Amino acid sequence: AAMELQPSHGLANRVATLAAGYLCYRRGSPGRGLVLRSLRRARRQDIDDVGHKYYLELVLEDVLDKDSTVNCTAEVLYHLGSKNLAPDVQFTLEGELKNTDEADNVFYNRIRSLEKELVAENIPDSHGNVSPEMEPIRRLAWVASGYIIWQNSTENTKFHLAQIKRVKQVKRSDEYLEFDYMILLHEMVSQEIIPWQMTVLWHPQHGVQVTQDSRQPKHTSG
Repeated sequence: AAMELQPSHGLANRVATLAAGYLCYRRGSPGRGLVLRSLRRARRQDIDDVGHKYYLELVLEDVLDKDSTVNCTAEVLYHLGSKNLAPDVQFTLEGELKNTDEADNVFYNRIRSLEKELVAENIPDSHGNVSPEMEPIRRLAWVASGYIIWQNSTENTKFHLAQIKRVKQVKRSDEYLEFDYMILLHEMVSQEIIPWQMTVLWHPQHGVQVTQDSRQPKHTSG
């Protein structure tokens, strides 16, 4: 039988953060970044020789549009004893997400028309500001970091994208946009700040792919 967890419970919150990250990865775009607004209900079930399964009821909101929310149910299974197996996540959205085709296409065409490849750093800056033209770049990082969070989460971690240290567009001969990101992930349990490199492909019709990622040593700066 599944046991109720208080939504405010640290463990329930960590699982919900992972589920939201996964959802953002699957459904986000430069026009839409999803974050956890609230956890309504959490239950936990221990499955012998398999792992711990969580049943969640979540409310997600758009990073940019706090009024745009969607309810969601999710099931998360953490595998026993396996450090390198990502949790299984399944979700159902109740209702529709706002259509972002227009915003996505505007961004896509803007980047495609640049004379030189885009390069930027420190998003947000030290005052927490993000320029409007960098918002889609930030949301794309948000979406891609959802993949990293999903792949690297355990029941004892809670990752949050703290900052884009730098981003560099990579020239391609096909229709995809490619960006090389160096991000800082804040692991809220240990309070570690972890530099992470990720290569991200995006196309409005095909969504986001993280083609390569690697955790970086801490002492690297610049």
